[in-house]
Amino acid sequence: MGYETVVQYFKERNIPNEIILLDESSATVELAAKALGREPGEIAKSLALELKDGSHIVLVVMGTARISNQKYKQAFQCKAKMLSFDDTLAVTGHPVGGVCPFGLPDGVKVYLDESLRQFKEVFPAAGTGNSAVCFTPEELQRATDGVWVDVTQ
Repeated sequence: MGYETVVQYFKERNIPNEIILLDESSATVELAAKALGREPGEIAKSLALELKDGSHIVLVVMGTARISNQKYKQAFQCKAKMLSFDDTLAVTGHPVGGVCPFGLPDGVKVYLDESLRQFKEVFPAAGTGNSAVCFTPEELQRATDGVWVDVTQ
C-alpha cells in the first residue's frame, strides 16, 4: 500500500530521488536518525491532522520540532488535531511510522514547516516504517506541491 504508492508517485512525476530501504526500523525520529546516521532534526516528520472543516492535511516538520499551538491556530484557524492510528492509515494510505507527503489521496494537502529550511537535506519516510528519501527542502516542496507555513516552536 504505502511504499508502492510512493514508488508510483515518484515514477509519475519523474522524481529521481532514490528511496532508501533500511534493514532496521525508521518509524520514529530517533530510530530514523540512527539508521540513516543523521541528526534527529534532519528527519522530516510527517504529521496527519484534521482541520475544523473535516478536511485532512499532512504537515511536515523537522524531526525535533514541536507544534506551536498559537502559530498553528493562526495558520489554520483551529487547534491541531492529530489523527488516530487507524484514521492515519485510512486518510493518508500510509501507516503510522511511514507517513509521508507522497502518494496521498486527492484532497489531502501538504504543508511544509519553515523549520525544514535550516537543513541542506531532510529525510521524510517513503510509506513504510523502514524507509526514507533524501531531499533538499526546495526539492521537497516541488515534489509535494507543499505550501510553506511557520507553525513550530
